[in-house]
Amino acid sequence: MKRYAIYGAGSLGTVLGAYITKNGGKIDLINRNQAHVAALKEKGARITGTVDMQVPVTALTPGEMTGKYDVILLLTKQLQNPEVVTFLKDYLQDDGVIVTLQNGIPEPGIAAIIGEQRTMGCVVEWGATLSAPGECILTSDPDSLSFQMGRMKGVPEEKFQEVKALLEKMCPVHGEDNLTGVRWSKLLINATFSGLGTVMGGLFGDVSGDKKARKVAIRCMKECIDVGHAAGAVFAPVQGKSIEKLFYYKGSLKRAFATLLIPIAMKKHAGIEPSMLQDLKKGKPCEIDAINGVVCEWGRKLNVKTPINDKIVEIVKQAQDGKIKLGRENIALFDELL
Repeated sequence: MKRYAIYGAGSLGTVLGAYITKNGGKIDLINRNQAHVAALKEKGARITGTVDMQVPVTALTPGEMTGKYDVILLLTKQLQNPEVVTFLKDYLQDDGVIVTLQNGIPEPGIAAIIGEQRTMGCVVEWGATLSAPGECILTSDPDSLSFQMGRMKGVPEEKFQEVKALLEKMCPVHGEDNLTGVRWSKLLINATFSGLGTVMGGLFGDVSGDKKARKVAIRCMKECIDVGHAAGAVFAPVQGKSIEKLFYYKGSLKRAFATLLIPIAMKKHAGIEPSMLQDLKKGKPCEIDAINGVVCEWGRKLNVKTPINDKIVEIVKQAQDGKIKLGRENIALFDELL
């Protein structure tokens, strides 16, 4: 019998595990948070928000893991990958795969540890928040849930289809040959709405619903596209829509039109709370270096200026160090860049 696991089953992983289990799949939800695991064991996964369900699930701490898995869906923070992936290597079948559902561009680092033929990538196109041990809030509309999935060289088609079938127990999965393009498209969305949402101390909808924030957002998007192009990336469509056609501009007229599209494009995801903001509220270090920081890093390598992303990193790190409070007023800190 095939064995599947979600490692790092926090907000996204708990929702995913609940859906897979509810729809007939068998999967272990693994998390280091003992209170969360205990609640999942006792009451099952409680999912509210845009849905309402309670699903009995199999939950474990890492110390309770045994045997080897055919597929491990990875949802820990990317900054922990060297330690986490090395640990998981001993729990992976020889022909097993790790599928990273993380932010940033994590596949090369994972492949360096376990090999390209055992590395897949998946972009999550929905959001969730952990509200209490064993309880999560799904913050995206049910009809907008989807995944985009790709693989590195050497992953067999059979394994790709196996993972696709597993994830389809939750929502549609779009297979994508252009994994790099998928990652850059998701990076753009996260850098813009998670980055600025964190700066504002709010939701994706707080960015798209604020006139001044939208002016910053459209410039953030352009920086991400400029850097991605310089890196040789071809941006993949997101839920069937071309990011470049919608939001890329060279003149002020197209910029104004693209800015007006932002609230429409983000309507179904307006309730998403950035994972970085969730971490900061809990007093944890966030993934700013794996999101906006990646855009800045590639920009420096390729001689593409990224002043908006640089400023987002600066503000979030100041907040992380307790030097500044997150809130809407922080959008004024971008005035000199507009």
